Amino acid sequence: MGKGLIFLTSMFFMIGCAGTAPNEGLSLSERLKLGMDYLDEKKYLQAQDEFNIVLMRATGTELGDDAQFFLGESYFLNKEYILAIAEYEKLTRKMGFSPFVEKARFRICDAYRLDSPKYFHDQTYTEKALEKFQEFVDDFPNSEYNATALESMELLRDKLAKKLYETGILYLKMDEYEPARLSFQRVLDQYYDTNIVEQVHVGILKSYCLEIDIVKARDYWSDHSGQIESEELIAEVENLITSAEEKKARLEK
Repeated sequence: MGKGLIFLTSMFFMIGCAGTAPNEGLSLSERLKLGMDYLDEKKYLQAQDEFNIVLMRATGTELGDDAQFFLGESYFLNKEYILAIAEYEKLTRKMGFSPFVEKARFRICDAYRLDSPKYFHDQTYTEKALEKFQEFVDDFPNSEYNATALESMELLRDKLAKKLYETGILYLKMDEYEPARLSFQRVLDQYYDTNIVEQVHVGILKSYCLEIDIVKARDYWSDHSGQIESEELIAEVENLITSAEEKKARLEK
């Protein structure tokens, strides 16, 4: 190797060392502080590097739970929710003594909620979020996060109810009336307190009217008319029953 090449190689090596040197002598507490600074600056990858270094060297120390929680935060704030959940769960499983456990548990709930898709997609994460929120409010009844948790649960229940309702509507379009009613009934059984219940009752009535089963339609309306307050929906039901009666009369001629 020529002297010039040796000189250039040495220079590159020295430059590389100089680039990493400022952090080499940092203590673990200083690295944690640096990671927090990166987090504040939204430099999430750099923050993760620092928190991981602290975790590798200080898991069993008083700095370990700080690094573990804020590693989860670095993923959460970067919208990498599944990775965030994994890190928060490490904290809740291995560091139950930590003052960060309550917030980590809430973040797990919120991460599933934020990863929950629109109602017409698979709702696995929605169901998981609802389950985790329920566990949270049960385990931390006095938490400062409970109002937000309850509000989130209401929105998640609305989404799951909407999913079942739209499934019922799809069955109606396919002339599959019994499966449609089963979907609608699941909404009434599981999500009776959601904002779609009135429309669900109309869906059941519509299924009977489309079958030209006037007796069941009228019986259902008699039993549940008090649960529909919307004048528009009441008018729709009356039109459905009238149309079904007229169609039945034509068929019997």
